[in-house]
Amino acid sequence: MYDDASYYTFMPSAAPQEDRQTSPKHKRRQSLLQQPNEDVQANDRALDAIKESSAEVTRNATVPPKATLTRRAQSYSDFHHAVTAILEKDRDTSKDKEDQSYGSIKDDLEFADWYDGLEGDLLDASHAEYTDYQKQLELSSSHLDSLLSDTNGTLDLLSSLSDSFKAVELQTTEFQKQCESLTKEQKRLSQLADGISHNLRYYSFLEPVTRRLNAPGAGSMVRSQEFSSMLARLDECLEYMAAHPKHREASTYRSRYRLLMTRGLTLIRVNFVGGLREIASDVTKRIADRQLNDTTMSALLYAKFRVGASELKEVAQEIRKRAVRAPGAEPGAETEYQGLMNELHTSYSATRGRLVIPLIRKKIGDVAAAPSTSKELVPFARNTIGYIREICSSEYDLWREWFEGEDGLYDFLEAACEPLYDHLRPRIIHENEMLKLCELCTLLQTRYMHDQEDDEPLDANELDFSVLIQPALEDAQTRLVFRTQAILRDEIERYKPKPDVLDYPANNSKISLSGTKSRRPRRQSSIAEPTTPMPKTPMIVEHGDSLNDQWDFDTQAAFQGWYPTLRKAIWLLSRIYRLVNSTVFDDLAHQIVHSTTLSLHHASTLISTSRTPADAHLFLIKHLLILKQQIVAFDIEYVTQSDINLDFSSITNTFYELRERGSLFNPRNLWRHLGGNLLPKVVENMLDAKVELDGRLREVITAFTNAFADRIIAPITEAESKKRGFDPLKATEQVKRVAEKEVPLLRTKVDEYLDDARTKETLVSAVQDLV
Repeated sequence: MYDDASYYTFMPSAAPQEDRQTSPKHKRRQSLLQQPNEDVQANDRALDAIKESSAEVTRNATVPPKATLTRRAQSYSDFHHAVTAILEKDRDTSKDKEDQSYGSIKDDLEFADWYDGLEGDLLDASHAEYTDYQKQLELSSSHLDSLLSDTNGTLDLLSSLSDSFKAVELQTTEFQKQCESLTKEQKRLSQLADGISHNLRYYSFLEPVTRRLNAPGAGSMVRSQEFSSMLARLDECLEYMAAHPKHREASTYRSRYRLLMTRGLTLIRVNFVGGLREIASDVTKRIADRQLNDTTMSALLYAKFRVGASELKEVAQEIRKRAVRAPGAEPGAETEYQGLMNELHTSYSATRGRLVIPLIRKKIGDVAAAPSTSKELVPFARNTIGYIREICSSEYDLWREWFEGEDGLYDFLEAACEPLYDHLRPRIIHENEMLKLCELCTLLQTRYMHDQEDDEPLDANELDFSVLIQPALEDAQTRLVFRTQAILRDEIERYKPKPDVLDYPANNSKISLSGTKSRRPRRQSSIAEPTTPMPKTPMIVEHGDSLNDQWDFDTQAAFQGWYPTLRKAIWLLSRIYRLVNSTVFDDLAHQIVHSTTLSLHHASTLISTSRTPADAHLFLIKHLLILKQQIVAFDIEYVTQSDINLDFSSITNTFYELRERGSLFNPRNLWRHLGGNLLPKVVENMLDAKVELDGRLREVITAFTNAFADRIIAPITEAESKKRGFDPLKATEQVKRVAEKEVPLLRTKVDEYLDDARTKETLVSAVQDLV
């Protein structure tokens, strides 16, 4: 418990060793019986010396050692003072006893007793250091016992304090829990109060907004920010009522809020229409007051309308935000407030239409009356469409300044284009020249239509004029298809050739003579390459082209030798190619190829009556090959042609059945059979023009080769071999002579019609193979 070094530093100790060594040595005196009397004085002196020595020893034994510089605890100093005081008291008591005993000596016996007692005192004095130390230890033990007792009392006190603190902590924890529960309850009540206040504001907003929207002059605040905030609050209230349909009177408040929203948006519509009417009346008044040039007119029609456009656009935006189709609505379903937005579009379109359409009609009328464009379709279309495009572009830009989005825009622009359609459509319908119709379609497609194959999409803020001009293009294409079908019917299907047209092979010789006048040198022919290679792109043939024009052929002679219906067919295909829809073109191309094939077959039949069958076959082979090569350039897709026929057999069977039953003149039976067998049946035979062309080409080649082969092998036919006296050797020799005669005639005949060396050699080889 205590530091030993610090504890023993202040304990009283015996005299130093050196002091004991320097003290006078004590010798045991002789017995008093042996001492002489004369030595009494000497004995007194010795007794004094012993007293002094004993007093010195006692003083040295009882005096505490000098204090060291070692730092002591404050509690040790009190203990040291107590020990020193006890030792001093003991020392004083023993000194007093010694003085009293020494002073009472009267004789030698008493002296001897005193001396013996003194000897015992000296012995005790020699053990005084240990005795003192023992007393110090006893005092320390007593002191430590008291410290332990105090410590135990302190520990008991601390234990009681700890128990008290634990009780306080427990009470504090309970108090904290109670406070926390009270705080949570307070927070819950506060949130409940806030929620009630938050929910009540959706109900309490009804009365003030009703007063404001129904107050006189409510339309004057439509363009203010406060009005927009009020509509936003109405949206919040409607959303809240829709999200909490089970709340009390939620449906009632929702219906009333919807009525108020309709009232507010109606005020916007009235204000918008009123502002638009004011601007239009001002512009109309200025136009009526004086004659204006185009610049001033444009400033009035557009600059004046741009002044208040931004403010009214913001007002109209309030309706547009609430005219959005709700998620999950059916496609095509109109939103609740879309009708109000449509009224704004209609009002704007009507106002602008009253100002712009009369000017457009007057301008197009002036263009139609001009000498340069009054009778010409394409110049009139070019001028009027260009003017309409400028007007539509300006109206598009102005619309974007008034409205957000394009709903209703193209309806208005189509109405503005009506004057153009009123003039252009009759001209297209009455136009009979294919070239002008083709030129008009080319103009519309190249300059005004958006190319669907173009990778770059149209800008969202750019006018799509192709939508507006599409009806004009469709009218032109419809008229072009109609004229194509008329030409096909009149000049191909109903074509009646004159005798000079069927003069083959004389026409081929004329071709050869006229071919020498070609301004382009003729290529060298070879077996590997035809002398008249066909074009790989559609060849356009104009009406009235002179024979000296340069074609996409090596010579003009080959083209001039074509049969008129073939030439007309290629001309039609080249004209309508890429000007009409691909599906429509494929359908027309198959009709043209089919009719041309029939026309060539009919011409071949006529030639066979006036000339030889070989001429007819070679004529048909030549023209079918040309037709086959030409249609490859037009990328005609496989399209089945419907060969439609009417089957009247069911009608005859029905009448026969009624006659057998004796109820031919019974009206009830007629009505009963009217929906069944009394009507003719439509029978469609699906044919492909390309397949038909290839089939007819194979048939005519087979007929041509078989005809020549039969002429050569006539001497050895089965009929000749059955005759009496048939000589195979003579027949073989005769076949050889006929072949030697007919093969040169075959080559000559083929040369008269065909220029391709490979085709000619193929035909001759086919005949030889048959022989």
